Amino acid sequence: KDNLHIAYSHTSHGSQLTEGMSGLVSFKGPSYSWNNGGTDGALDLHDYAMSGDLGNPDRTSWASRTRTYLAENTDVNVIIWSWCGEVSDASEADINTYLNLMNDLERDFPDVKFVYMTGHLDGTGLTGNLHLRNEQIRNYCTENKKILYDFADIECYNPDGTFFGGKKPDDACAYDTNGDGTREGNWATEWQNTHTQGVDWFSCSAAHTQPLNGNQKTYAAWWLWARLAGWDGN
Repeated sequence: KDNLHIAYSHTSHGSQLTEGMSGLVSFKGPSYSWNNGGTDGALDLHDYAMSGDLGNPDRTSWASRTRTYLAENTDVNVIIWSWCGEVSDASEADINTYLNLMNDLERDFPDVKFVYMTGHLDGTGLTGNLHLRNEQIRNYCTENKKILYDFADIECYNPDGTFFGGKKPDDACAYDTNGDGTREGNWATEWQNTHTQGVDWFSCSAAHTQPLNGNQKTYAAWWLWARLAGWDGN
């Protein structure tokens, strides 16, 4: 909280992080409070800091909006942008454009940490274009030691660590239980129904999905903030 000044921009899917973070305050207390400015000991996070997302209104103007924002908010030292559904129909060249623009920002603002992100699941599975493009982002981040919030990977696992990525899950956590091409199951609602609300999971508004997915996004976000602030992960 002392070290980070975060600007987060997104549209509906990206709100799962911050809506979940708001729910966590009710669930676990004011230690997890956040607001724009970090008043009263909260984490300083400017939600919806810039308009649009990584593909809205186009695939490039987010970068110029980031430059303008950073020029006007010199205290900000973390920038995180979310996709909505634009990775699903992105080409390899489109993702290279995204990666190159991020790299340019990192070069020009060396004191700012830029968080890369994958696109949310769309039910096309491990052979679909979404997975291929997300792998392109992951591989680039691994090879170049970038910071990645893996939005899609979080949607592939329930809290017990069970992997659903091979069952064509979508952004609502629905998955194909038996390989017949229909998503009859939902890993989030199944887990919620066998665990106690208010003890094992908390209710929150999570656009397009289930509260548990919002919980998972929130825990990952706080882990990320802590690592960015200097925690070694142990």
